Amino acid sequence: MTTATTAAPATEPSTGTTARTRLTALGRAELTLLARNRTAIFVALLMPAAMIMAMKSTFEQVDLKSTGMTVAGAALVGGIGTVLLQAVYMNLVAAYVARREELVLKRLRTGEVTDGEILAGTALPAGALALAQSLVIVFAGTAFFGLGAPEHPGLLLAGLLLGVVLLTALAAVSSVITRTVQTAQLTTLPLFLVSMMGSGFFVPLEIFPDRLATFCELLPLTGVMTLIRAGWLGGPGGTEVLGAALAGLVWTAVGVFAVQRWFRWDPRR
Repeated sequence: MTTATTAAPATEPSTGTTARTRLTALGRAELTLLARNRTAIFVALLMPAAMIMAMKSTFEQVDLKSTGMTVAGAALVGGIGTVLLQAVYMNLVAAYVARREELVLKRLRTGEVTDGEILAGTALPAGALALAQSLVIVFAGTAFFGLGAPEHPGLLLAGLLLGVVLLTALAAVSSVITRTVQTAQLTTLPLFLVSMMGSGFFVPLEIFPDRLATFCELLPLTGVMTLIRAGWLGGPGGTEVLGAALAGLVWTAVGVFAVQRWFRWDPRR
């Protein structure tokens, strides 16, 4: 007696991709393009270091006793903020505009990749570069400038990640009003200058008059810088840290909404 057996149907291999593989592919492609852009690499790597040295010499003439910060602490915390602006915000505005004008964004939207994955994948190398540089600055401050290890590492990391996400959203928003890669140098200047002067990058808000300091607390990057400063050097209390985190999250939500509402995928011709 024989028993008939039925062969199980062959399973077709899945050709679909996951969000992780799509983001990895986009990030790898963007990293290749970033590595070829020597000007962007030069600005991202050397400009923050140059500004740290310049501001350190300036702070030596300023009385920081009322702020509870040393000259090295103020300069290096400001250096982290500069890294975030240069490596993430300014680089990404140019990148989004370039990919838009070259029809790369439009072609990507015809595939499986979602809009959010396109924007996030483009930002991955810049975000990773900013985080790596920031960690180098923290190591240098600990090893060579006598600042000590971060007092609240989790808070410092949260501030860095919030800064990357916020600046990615603001870069996408700024790309809407940027027609060419060349004009990106102009459209990014307002946020750059306002943040450098009023968000506690190199000038602690404690030095400002009360009304001006209150206004500066509402700027996009002030909350991020407060978290970074508190995470590394300590100082602000729990209420101030919570307020800074909420301010950063609110600005991030506003940026994400603006991207969803106004981001341009087609070339501006």
